[in-house]
Amino acid sequence: MTDAPARQRLDKWLWQARFFKTRTLAAKTVAEGKVRVNDDRVTKASAAVAPGDRLTFPTGSRVRVIEITALLSRRGPAPEAQAAYADHSPPVVPRVGPRPTGRDRRRLDAARDLPEK
Repeated sequence: MTDAPARQRLDKWLWQARFFKTRTLAAKTVAEGKVRVNDDRVTKASAAVAPGDRLTFPTGSRVRVIEITALLSRRGPAPEAQAAYADHSPPVVPRVGPRPTGRDRRRLDAARDLPEK
């Protein structure tokens, strides 16, 4: 985290902080308008971010809310990346029960008198 500039490209920071596997995926997510910087929708991957900025974006099945605490100079190990942000994301809601099997679904359909597919 040494020799980092005062501002950095959004797609590069998201990739270096290990939120996306490739920089191209990070840039695509930004271009689709799925990323907000300080509550403003951003569509350019070249948008500059700095420490103190708050990012909101989807990853997988959840929405992440991240506050940048430091800029990175490389895509290093995970502990180094995790030290560059504070996570304010809502907690993950666990599943209520196990996923039903095919047998369980057929039994539910029979109980509801639905025709089988």
